[in-house]
Amino acid sequence: MPDRDSFHSVMRIGPVQTGIHRDRTGRTAHAAVCTADRCGWSADYSSRTAAQLAARTHRCTVR
Repeated sequence: MPDRDSFHSVMRIGPVQTGIHRDRTGRTAHAAVCTADRCGWSADYSSRTAAQLAARTHRCTVR
């Protein structure tokens, strides 16, 4: 049974949270997730810098 998927090094940039987790293959992945209501945007990146850049440039289409 795989380990529980948990995030660490969580950081908030505006409405977007970034964090580090293990993907399905066990590799480290960096996620960026918008926490605004009805936005639903999220993405995985291979580096922390890419996730932070996506968080800084994300614009919610739902207001």
